[in-house]
Amino acid sequence: MIKFTVALVLAVAPLAALAQTPSPALPPYGPGVSLDVATKMVAAAVAEARKNGLQEAIAVVDSGGRLVAFARMDNTQLASIDIAMGKAVTANSVKRPTKALQDSVAPGSSTPRMSGLPGILPIDGGLPIVIDGKIAGAIGAAGGTAPQDGEIAAAGLAATTAK
Repeated sequence: MIKFTVALVLAVAPLAALAQTPSPALPPYGPGVSLDVATKMVAAAVAEARKNGLQEAIAVVDSGGRLVAFARMDNTQLASIDIAMGKAVTANSVKRPTKALQDSVAPGSSTPRMSGLPGILPIDGGLPIVIDGKIAGAIGAAGGTAPQDGEIAAAGLAATTAK
């Protein structure tokens, strides 16, 4: 029993440290992203993926981590569905781009165990949506390489500021 408790504490410690580290740079949660905004984000991400010849799945979740809008382009691998949703949920949950988590679990980092925590997908392609200084949700993209997914998510996120 003691070994299990120690292992659990060691496994959760890096995430707990992230969650408990006070940082004025992390905005509070606010109202969830609207369907209209989420739909525009998905459309922009799909357009960027088409422009780059990629088949992507794109998910937008609200500030509670629940799906608002989703698209899976033709011929996208089926695994990308859950991966895109996982990236969006992760970015919303930790209030950070998933690229930051990817970097934190890279070889030689101090938090490699984070990659095995439930609900954490530390792979580039998830970005928090900040509206009026508050987290309104997140967008996740999957189907290409991690950097490509990050670019697709960024194109979708840019739709929130487009006039």
